Amino acid sequence: MNIHSHRIPRFVAAAATTVMLVLSAACGTSSNGEDEKKSEAVTGPITVVASVNQWGSLAEQIGGDDVQVTSILSSTGVDAHDFEPKTSDLAKLQKAQVVVSNGAGYDSWATKTLGRNAIGVSAAQTVGAMEGDNPHLWFSKDARNGMATELTEAFSKLLPAKKKAFQSRLRAWKTAEGKVEQAMDEFTKDHDGATYAATEPVVYYLMADMGFDDVTPKGYASSAAAEGEPAPADLQKFQSLIEAKDIDVLVNNTQEASDASNMLTGTAHRSDVPVFDVSEQLPDKYDSLTDWIAALVEELDAAMDKEDETDGDTTDDSANDNADGDGASSDNATSDDAQSGNTTSDDAATSSN
Repeated sequence: MNIHSHRIPRFVAAAATTVMLVLSAACGTSSNGEDEKKSEAVTGPITVVASVNQWGSLAEQIGGDDVQVTSILSSTGVDAHDFEPKTSDLAKLQKAQVVVSNGAGYDSWATKTLGRNAIGVSAAQTVGAMEGDNPHLWFSKDARNGMATELTEAFSKLLPAKKKAFQSRLRAWKTAEGKVEQAMDEFTKDHDGATYAATEPVVYYLMADMGFDDVTPKGYASSAAAEGEPAPADLQKFQSLIEAKDIDVLVNNTQEASDASNMLTGTAHRSDVPVFDVSEQLPDKYDSLTDWIAALVEELDAAMDKEDETDGDTTDDSANDNADGDGASSDNATSDDAQSGNTTSDDAATSSN
């Protein structure tokens, strides 16, 4: 019994010592991990890789000099829906600290090779969009606002020392975005009931935010959404819609050109219907996503004003034609009356003779 009574305390003491060593080692490992994270957090700039330059531009607006942004797809001369990244592109995504993607099936390749510690910011997740929904989310004011906030939070998490700077840039961005949205609201008031049809639904969200009604023939719209060729009957219906000037604007995606879209834009030009050409990727001539959206709003406003002037000229010409016709009838009637008067005088002279 005495042997056991002595051995138990020694065993317990040994076990306790072992546990303390393990806990100490564990604490040391945790502390080192936290120190590593802290050292990473205070080191800048943050490496950001965006799948498309629209969202890459927004990341630059929020991040400023504290981020280094690379956009994989930035050309307006390619079909974005068929884009395949190179091995070097995937390597950049894997090394990024923040990966900015669009989602909704538009750039599924962008999130397949994320690094273990990378932070992902997705427009689709921000607004709850899913594959099958219209993926051109950068044209949506809700998506832009949501992404600006998400990017601010992601950058602040990695670089907490610059949190105030990120928040300051977010406020500046919101001020600029607010002016764009105010212009949209004014457009809606000035052009109530404006209609459009599209060769491809690239700016669906922008047109909805501006109060446009989409009157694209359903058959054609379904084919375009499925990236298929439209049926001849649907194409003919679309052409008739344009020729009758039953739309205010024809939207044309310059990155999705086809025989059908070329035919429709040609019909619009011959029918004096404004054609609103727009790309999917941010054109090089614009400094930011905000500048681009603002320019598109101004272009649509100008197109609608031109359409109103054209309609006014047509009405005036019609009125002038009617006036000229009435004047000619009046002149003819006067001439006839005069001739009738002469005939009467002649008859009277004959009778007198």
